Amino acid sequence: MAGQEIDGLDRLVAELQDEANRAAQEVYSPVVIEHALQPRNLGSIPEPDGLAIVRGPCGDTMAVFLRLDSTRIEQATFLTDGCGPTLACGSMLTTMIQGLSLEEASAVEPADLIKALGGLPPENVHCAVLAVTTLQQAVAHRLKDEAGTSDKTGEENHP
Repeated sequence: MAGQEIDGLDRLVAELQDEANRAAQEVYSPVVIEHALQPRNLGSIPEPDGLAIVRGPCGDTMAVFLRLDSTRIEQATFLTDGCGPTLACGSMLTTMIQGLSLEEASAVEPADLIKALGGLPPENVHCAVLAVTTLQQAVAHRLKDEAGTSDKTGEENHP
């Protein structure tokens, strides 16, 4: 009897997951889904060259970590406590900026990120804004370090 209950529960879980996947496919591009389910560059960098932690207006927080090789971004990683679209934005953004100069990376706009993801629903555009704002703050943190004026936290709230 216990085996049948477990099989029934497993079947129910599988059906719910299938339903959730179908619903996501109706709203999000395949790229968003891929990056949300299998995010790239998720994690931190010990003693990063650039760091920012920003809390977005929705309450999600993102951290971006940068490692430079001279004047180019050698490695970029992120952490977030946000939703799937926020994960996808951090993943795609850190992939996009690998190898760029700080100037090139700071020129990335939310629209560039949204385009690379194959679009985002209007209610998730703030996820791209959070990711790009966090990147821009990480670049600014690095530049303040170079100037000797950094507070070493890179933390801010984003209105």
